[in-house]
Amino acid sequence: MTLHGEALSREWNRSLFRSSFVVKTPDFRSLCKAEKPVFSKKTGFFSRVSDTECFAKRTRCLGSKFDILGDTMTQRYGNIIGWGKYTPKRVVTNHELAQRLDTSDEWIVARTGIRERRIAAADETVSSMAVAAAREALTVAGLRARDLGLIIVATSSPDHLTPPVSSQVQHALGAKDIGAFTLVAACPGFVYSLVTAQQFIASGACDNVLVIGVELISRFIDWDDRTTSVLFGDGAGAVIVQASDKPCGVLAHVLGSDGSGAEHLILPAGGSAIPASHEALVDGLNYLRMNGNEVFKFATRVLGKALQQAIAKAGLTADDIDLFIPHQANARIIESAARQAGLPHEKVFVNIDRYGNTSAASIPIALSEAMEQGRAKAGDTLAFVAFGAGLTWAAAVVKLGERLAPARVSQGLIQLPNWATRLRDTAISTMDRIRALDWVRRVRRPHKHERHDLYAR
Repeated sequence: MTLHGEALSREWNRSLFRSSFVVKTPDFRSLCKAEKPVFSKKTGFFSRVSDTECFAKRTRCLGSKFDILGDTMTQRYGNIIGWGKYTPKRVVTNHELAQRLDTSDEWIVARTGIRERRIAAADETVSSMAVAAAREALTVAGLRARDLGLIIVATSSPDHLTPPVSSQVQHALGAKDIGAFTLVAACPGFVYSLVTAQQFIASGACDNVLVIGVELISRFIDWDDRTTSVLFGDGAGAVIVQASDKPCGVLAHVLGSDGSGAEHLILPAGGSAIPASHEALVDGLNYLRMNGNEVFKFATRVLGKALQQAIAKAGLTADDIDLFIPHQANARIIESAARQAGLPHEKVFVNIDRYGNTSAASIPIALSEAMEQGRAKAGDTLAFVAFGAGLTWAAAVVKLGERLAPARVSQGLIQLPNWATRLRDTAISTMDRIRALDWVRRVRRPHKHERHDLYAR
């Protein structure tokens, strides 16, 4: 097809009025060098770029949002605007365990800092606890389930090996057709998920992301094994991460893994390596096993270092941290990490005495309590750090942004007021027409006897 004069102008105008398109780096360079209009099969329209800066201003890329009328790139951040938690009603104290095990309340408190833990009832599941925490977070955020763009569930104890528990949560919330996936990274799973949510926000793929950390470890515990039964509890915590143009959310993070220590904290049976069987049950391979000494040495070696690295990557110091919320696994490990990072006791949030180790749920539960108690508030800079099976670890520095009026969204896009939409559309239309007319003026009109196939598809 050959285009001339007005036909070419109409084609150009149609392309300009498209609200956004993706530009690959090689195409961008070739377009900038082109002296005559070139049809791009990837973008689907004709382009002639003599002014690289002008082209960059009107380009809206998925990975880096350009203000269509501005001069600078708009950075997107993930602000935590909602939080919630759920913990089972049943409380199991150290004294109750001492009646069954060769232990005592004093022994457990001295070595772990735990006084009691919550245990799920027979009719409670990972999905039901996750949904309860998620609904509370949505209420705080002032959003509906259909306003979400993505759901991430961090857990190592799902209802079933398949289907993924994230899909069960998505359905129970009524978040129809919204993407959801389960992230398995043991106790640091929530921090891994929060960092992942930040990437979806920053890329422009989502505006609202629900992040849940949930565990039901009690059903994988041998209650006659003192090394594990005194440590773990059940629960769920959730946050809503929303796009913001103000610097907030995850400022820096450190993620790590060392699979050479996998055997130190493992649930042997139930996977493809050792499928569930009568023999596995007889041998107790369906219960969590832990080498306490090795895990303790690993945690004290890695946690403080990871926390220091995350704070340094954020360009901050320990003095800039308003509250340190660590994984609630062991009081002595928490003290060691805070001491290595130079954080005073009053800046450390601890609730392990009431919940025990709830794995991926421990940090979001603690964050929810800190928000409820006023120990964490808008403008504060928080530090998260966790370790777990794998062996894995994660640290993140998170800034809590200001909570404005909740933005209602549809299909993952923020809905602007009518007057703002009209003003935006008018500005875009006017600028695009000016650029189109200027481009047509510069193009030499072909002579009627000349053959021009520059624009042939």
